[in-house]
Amino acid sequence: MKVAAFVIGVVAVAWVEGEAGACTNFLVTKGASADGSAMITYAADSHELYGELALTRAGKHLAGETREVFEWDTGKHLGKIPQVAETYAVLGNINEHQVAIGETTFTGRKELQDPKGGIDYGSLMFIALERSRTAREAIGVMARLVEEFGYFSEGENFSISDPNEVWMMVIIGKGEGNTGAVWVAGRVPEDHVSAHANGARIRTFPLDDPENWQHSKDVITFAREKGYFAGKDEEFSFADAYAPLKWEDARVCEARVWAFFSRVSPSRDFGVDFVNGDEPADVTLPLWIKPEKKLSVRDVMGLMRDHFEGTPLDLSKGIGAGPYGLPYRWRPLEWEVDGVKYMNDRSTSTQQTGFSFVTQSRAALPGPIGGVLWFGVDDTASTVYVPMYCGIDEVPWEFRHGNGDFQHFTWESAFWVFNFVSNWTYTRYQDIIEDVRVVQSELEGTFAQQQPEVEKAALALYKQAPDLARRHLTEYSALQSKRTLDRWRRLGTDLFMKYMDGNVRNEKNEIVFPASQPGYPEAWRRTIKEENPDLYRIRKLQGEPEAPPTH
Repeated sequence: MKVAAFVIGVVAVAWVEGEAGACTNFLVTKGASADGSAMITYAADSHELYGELALTRAGKHLAGETREVFEWDTGKHLGKIPQVAETYAVLGNINEHQVAIGETTFTGRKELQDPKGGIDYGSLMFIALERSRTAREAIGVMARLVEEFGYFSEGENFSISDPNEVWMMVIIGKGEGNTGAVWVAGRVPEDHVSAHANGARIRTFPLDDPENWQHSKDVITFAREKGYFAGKDEEFSFADAYAPLKWEDARVCEARVWAFFSRVSPSRDFGVDFVNGDEPADVTLPLWIKPEKKLSVRDVMGLMRDHFEGTPLDLSKGIGAGPYGLPYRWRPLEWEVDGVKYMNDRSTSTQQTGFSFVTQSRAALPGPIGGVLWFGVDDTASTVYVPMYCGIDEVPWEFRHGNGDFQHFTWESAFWVFNFVSNWTYTRYQDIIEDVRVVQSELEGTFAQQQPEVEKAALALYKQAPDLARRHLTEYSALQSKRTLDRWRRLGTDLFMKYMDGNVRNEKNEIVFPASQPGYPEAWRRTIKEENPDLYRIRKLQGEPEAPPTH
C-alpha cells in the first residue's frame, strides 16, 4: 500500500506518495469468529500517511453522470467513468451493507503495470464499495471496471467481506497495450482464516468450482502467451506465474502471515525455516487454515499488535532493540556494512502506520448497526480501536479530514495525539508500553462491554425509523472518539512526567530516590561491557591511597 490523493463523493483527502509493500490484512470467516462476525483487518502503513477517516454519502444519479477517477497514491487524474444510478454510503473501507475491502500490494512482474490504465487499486476498492451489496458483487464490479477501463496499478491482494462470506482476490495488469487485468478470487472456507502481507498468496486453484473460485477467462492463456507458464492448466499457479517468490518476499512479507498462523494455530508448528529462506522456493505456507479457537474482535485486535514475540524473529530482543526492548527498527529496512547487505525484520505492528482497522460484518443485524469499523491511528500496538458504526452520518471530529495534517500539529487530532504518546513510549519501551496497555485495555474493554446495549438501543430505534438509529450511533461514536482522545492526551502528559530524564516516578507521581532511577537492564550493561571492557571499568590510579575504613 502506498499513500494517496483521492476524491470520494463529497470528501477529498490528500496524501503524498509513500512506501509501497507495507500493509497487512487478516481475514476471518464468520464460522471462525466467536460471535459469528465476518472480519477483515487492514494496517495502512506508510511514513507519509496522515491517518484520518473518510465518509461518502449514498447518492442517486442521473443518466449521463460520470465519476472522476484519481489515483489513490498520487492524486493523478486517470479519467472518468460512467456513474451508476445508485451508490451506497461508504465509511472508510466499509459500506452501509457491511461490505468491507482491504488490500496489500505485491508488485509482481513490473512489465505488467499499464501506465495508461484507467483504474488504480485504490479507486477500484472504493468504487466497488459504492456499488456493491455483497462481496461477490464487489468482485464482479472490480472485474468489469478493469476489463473496460484498464488497470493502472501494480499487483494487489484484496480482502473482501460481507456478513456471510470472506474472499481473497489477487490481480495484476497486462502491461501497456493490453487493456484489462488477470485475476483470481477464492472464498475463504467457512471456519477458516487467512492473511496476506504484500506477497501474492493464491497459487493453484480449482478451475471448476465457480461457487468458491472465480477468475478472469484469460488468467492462464495470458501467462502462456507471455512465457510465464508452460504446464497443464490444473498445475497453473497465479503467484508463481505473475509474482515469483524471492527470499525477501518470504522474510519481509510472508513472515507476517506465518506469525498470524502460528498464533491462531500453535499446534501446527509451522516452523521458521520458510521465513528464514531455508526452504526451497516451492515450499509455501497454506492459503488458509482453521484456527484452534474461535476469534473475538479483541483477539483480532491483539493479533494486529504482533512483533514476532517469543519467536526466533522477536524484534524486542537483541542489540537492535536497544536497552529497553524496542520492537521497531528505523528505516531503511535494508542496510550495508563492508559491502555486505543486511536487513531488518518487518512485523505486523510497525511505527509508520497511518491508520488500521478491524471490521465486523454481521448477518443478524441491519446494515447500519451490524457493520462496525473498529478504527485506530498510528502504531497498532499502542493505538485504541474506536467503534465506528457503518451507519453513522458524520465522522467524529477527532478523526475527520481537515483536522490537522502533516504540516500542522494539533492536540485535537487523534493522529497527532497518538503519535505523541507512541513516540514517547519508544524511548523506554518495555516499561512505558505496560502503562499504555492498561489504558488501552480499559478503553477497548469498555467499548466491548457497551456494545450489546448500544446495539440493542439502536435496533429498537431502527424499527421506529432507520434515521433515528443512525443518529444514535453517530452520537455514540462521536462520544467515544472524544473520550478516547481526552484520555490519551492525559496519558501522554502523565507518561512524560513519570519517565522524564531517566527517572521513574511512583504510583503517586512522586520521585523517590534512589528507586526512581532503575538504570539500564542487566543484559544491556553486559553488552556495553563486552564492547570495550576496559573503557568503563572502575579502577585505581597508580599510587592511589586505600579508602579509609568506615565505622
